Amino acid sequence: MSAIILPSTNLIGRGCLVQAMDIIKNQEFKKVLIVTDSVLSEVGLVKKVTCELEKRDIEFHVFDGTQPDPTINNVEQGLDELSKHRSDLIVSIGGGSPHDCAKGIALVATNGGSIRDYEGLNIASKPAMPLISINTTAGTASEMTMFCVITDPVRGKKMAIIDQKVTPLISVNDPQLMLAMPASLTAATGMDALTHAVEAYVSVAANPITDTVALKAIEMIATYLPKCVDNGNDIEAREQMAYAQFMAGVAFNNALLGYVHAMAHQVGATYHLPHGVCNAILLPHVQRFNAPANPTKFAEIAKAMGKDIDGVDIEQASLLAADAMAELAQRTGIPAKLSDLGVDGNDIEMLASKTLEDVCCMTNPRQASKKQIKEIFEAAL
Repeated sequence: MSAIILPSTNLIGRGCLVQAMDIIKNQEFKKVLIVTDSVLSEVGLVKKVTCELEKRDIEFHVFDGTQPDPTINNVEQGLDELSKHRSDLIVSIGGGSPHDCAKGIALVATNGGSIRDYEGLNIASKPAMPLISINTTAGTASEMTMFCVITDPVRGKKMAIIDQKVTPLISVNDPQLMLAMPASLTAATGMDALTHAVEAYVSVAANPITDTVALKAIEMIATYLPKCVDNGNDIEAREQMAYAQFMAGVAFNNALLGYVHAMAHQVGATYHLPHGVCNAILLPHVQRFNAPANPTKFAEIAKAMGKDIDGVDIEQASLLAADAMAELAQRTGIPAKLSDLGVDGNDIEMLASKTLEDVCCMTNPRQASKKQIKEIFEAAL
């Protein structure tokens, strides 16, 4: 039996921001807390949303204190703003960090306590506060998933909160809001989306629905991500990437993830590095380890990413998938090695230990020992 978990409404395509604002008005929300970051405020993306709210005479307050890899403190600050302004709706604007921070705020607002209390799987007892997530990147899919990652600086850990109750009420993917993304962020978030699709496709929890959307997402990302990196104003490519990252989100929201995310969480938390970049570097190395577990699926990935596998032995074809992943990362300007990001080989022992404690490990297609995790880190170093 499979349960397919999604927001109740998902808006995708050029101009869908306006439709989202109409829904807010029609559902008679009165006071909106906007959760975002300072960069999006500065570049004017937040203003595009607040202007639409003003047109509809909807009150709002902007909390733009979310930082990359949002912390427990960011969630607590947002809760203070929510209480102070007596908001009845949260709207997150941005990529994964604002969405995750908003999810944390929404969950604690109705369940009480600290966001620390909800680390793990389906811990909360009450529904979260209504949340609408407006995406400005094509990668994390946090605008439509039940995943929320919050950093605990005291433990130096990224807490994975996996709970159906944090799934936003409405997700919004308007590619017109993605045109401002610089090439480096486009590449990082796009490779994050590819990682979601690949890990979901080979997950032990995959099903026919997740397989279908994951494989299509892989094909589309391989086609359209380079176009977005080369020309950020290519609205058609941006729109196709919006669809692709959403489909990858559907896939991993229901089939879950694997060792790439488990390992990237540790690297990101330890060195404060961009999640998508960590994923991109680790992805081919993890999948070379995973390929023997399901060579047929990996051969299909290779084909979806443009590799000619006709007449190629299935085991060799499966390894071509990892080559294609590495080539796409290089094509889009991602650093080649973890050491290029300052990762120290002396930390591999610690990183491997923490990896095996990560909830994402449980659905990886091939289970690894600590020694094997260390070997994967060393290969990526």
